[in-house]
Amino acid sequence: MKNRFESPKDSLTIGVFAQAAGVNVETIRFYQRKGLLAQPNKPLGSIRRYGGDDVARIKFVKSAQQLGFSLDEIAELLRLQDGTQCDAARAGRTQTGAGAAEIGRPQAHGVGADRLGGAMQLHHR
Repeated sequence: MKNRFESPKDSLTIGVFAQAAGVNVETIRFYQRKGLLAQPNKPLGSIRRYGGDDVARIKFVKSAQQLGFSLDEIAELLRLQDGTQCDAARAGRTQTGAGAAEIGRPQAHGVGADRLGGAMQLHHR
């Protein structure tokens, strides 16, 4: 029997997406306002569509919250995962003289290694 959430990439409506992620639609919208989830483009005369990557992202956020991470900490983890902090990390290393090992340490970002490991394990299940 086919899972009703298995569909072509980027083809979930917000209601089906929320159900697949185990949250309600308002949670999706809240996460979008907080910058934890990008809002997909809305094609002319159509509705926004979400995909499996979006479902995984929401599940990661919820798992990290259960481990005690704040939404601000989760946003930082997601920026690190997305690679959007690479330039900032390089600039910080250059300005402070910190080595790559220091920048790569979770404590350097204010994130406990034990909690980070737990969040990543839940994300990759």
